[in-house]
Amino acid sequence: MKRSLLVTTLALLLFLSQESSVRSHCEIPCGIYGDVARITLLFEDIATVEKSMKQVVALPQEDPINVNQVVRWVSNKEAHCDKIQHIVTQYFMTQRIKPKTPADGDAYGKYVTQLTTLHGLLVHAMKAKQTTDLAHVQQLRAGVKKLSSLYFSEADLKHIQEHHPQGK
Repeated sequence: MKRSLLVTTLALLLFLSQESSVRSHCEIPCGIYGDVARITLLFEDIATVEKSMKQVVALPQEDPINVNQVVRWVSNKEAHCDKIQHIVTQYFMTQRIKPKTPADGDAYGKYVTQLTTLHGLLVHAMKAKQTTDLAHVQQLRAGVKKLSSLYFSEADLKHIQEHHPQGK
């Protein structure tokens, strides 16, 4: 009986750990970070939000209207906006952007600009959930590009632009 309970508990823990780690990263800290991967995911989520918005606008023009597909595209758009917000808060704001104080001089100004940029991404992701206004998609892309320029070195930026066309 104890062995069965132990096996069941271990299986449940394994399942739960896989379920919760799909797109997140630990806060141990383990020191293993995929900053470029997160930027790539942000651009991918933004592209998905854009396609979803276009489908939500286009599908009601069809005859007959497929309401189920419209609902699915709205849900998809909102899920990817949530993913953007998760990466911004859980990855960058919680783990990667290190706090600075005014005593840190220029580093403090950069810190404030990074936080302001990340906040803008959160706001535009929220507004993209609420509307089909593609201006929010443009603002999200611009925000990720700005974050990249504030966060990465010139060499890293060059690599991102060469290997991730959406980062141009």
